[in-house]
Amino acid sequence: MIKVLIVDDSVLIQKVLTEIFSADPGIQVVGVADDPYDARDQIKLLKPDVITLDIEMPKMDGITFLKNIMRLRPMPVVMISTLTQKGAPSTLEALELGAVDYVGKPSADKPELLASYAVEIIEKVKVASVSNISRLEAQASRAPLVKPKPEKMGALKNNRLIVIGASTGGTEAIRELLLMMPADCPPILITQHIPPLFSTSFSKRLDGLLPHDVHEAADGDKVLAGNIYIAPGDRQMELQVKGGNYYCRVYDGERVNLHKPSVEVLFKSITKQCAKNTIGVMLTGMGADGASAMLEMKQAGSYNIIQDEASSVVWGMPGAAAELGAGDKILPLDNIAGHIVTKLKTS
Repeated sequence: MIKVLIVDDSVLIQKVLTEIFSADPGIQVVGVADDPYDARDQIKLLKPDVITLDIEMPKMDGITFLKNIMRLRPMPVVMISTLTQKGAPSTLEALELGAVDYVGKPSADKPELLASYAVEIIEKVKVASVSNISRLEAQASRAPLVKPKPEKMGALKNNRLIVIGASTGGTEAIRELLLMMPADCPPILITQHIPPLFSTSFSKRLDGLLPHDVHEAADGDKVLAGNIYIAPGDRQMELQVKGGNYYCRVYDGERVNLHKPSVEVLFKSITKQCAKNTIGVMLTGMGADGASAMLEMKQAGSYNIIQDEASSVVWGMPGAAAELGAGDKILPLDNIAGHIVTKLKTS
C-alpha cells in the first residue's frame, strides 16, 4: 500500500485527488494538507511514501517547500502543476530540485477535468514510490550547474549523429549529459516525454545553459553539427535523409506506446536511414518506449549506450533496453558523455 499525502490549498482539488487515489486499491491517502507548514507536521506524523505538491500555495510556495523536503527529508514528490507556458519554468525548476515527476492541474473553476488525468496521476505516484531516492537527493544537493567552456572535438567523420530517448527523470539527465558534450559535437536529436509548451521552455532553458544551439525541432529543420533538436510535445519526430543531408520530420501522428513524442518513432527512423553513423542513448524513464527500436538500431549497426540503474531515477526504459540486449555499454550518467566523445574520435 502506497501512503500518499496531498498538499494543495484548493479544497476542490483535494477532494478530486482523494477520490482518484481512493479508487485504486494500492494507494491510501493518509493525509491532506492546506499549506506547507501543515504538510511538514503531517510528514513527521504520517510518514507518507509519496507527496503530491501544488506549486502556488499560501504561506510558502511549493518550490521553496520542495527545497526544504529534499534537504531535510528526501522523499518522492509528484508536482501537481499548471501545464501552461507560464507554469512550465516553475515545474522544470521543481524537477531540477528533485521532484520525480509532474502532472497537469486544471483551473480551480473546473476541478472535474482533473478526473481525465486519473490514470496518469495514479501511474506517476506508483512510479514515484519506487524511484531512486538517492539519485534525487544527489541531484538536489549538487552545486549549481554553470555554462561550460566551449571545448572543441575537432574533425570527425561526416554524417555522425547522436540520438537520445528519455522519460521520468530525463530532463535533468539530459541536461547533465549535454553539459559535458563539446560545442562542436555531431548533431543531437532528443525525444523526451514532455507535454506541449513544456518542450518550448525546456529547449530555451538548455539553449541558455549550453554552448550548443538548442532548438525545439520544427518540420524541415536541417540537422547540423553543434546543434541540438528537442522533439516538441504532442508531436512525433523522425530523422529524414535527403540529398545526403539530415532533416527533422515533425508531424502530428498517432501515439506510439502511448506516447507523443515517442522514442520508438525516432529510433526506428534511425534504423531505416543511418544506423551505422549513429550513437544511440537511452536514459532514465518509466515504461519501455524505444527499447525494441533501440535493439533494431543496434542490429542495423548503431553503437548504443544505456544509463545504468544506480544513476537512473527510474530504470524502466533503460532496463527494458538492457534486458533485450540493445546496448553496447551500460554506464553511469556521469560517464556517458566522455564515452561518446571517445567513441566518436576512435571510430
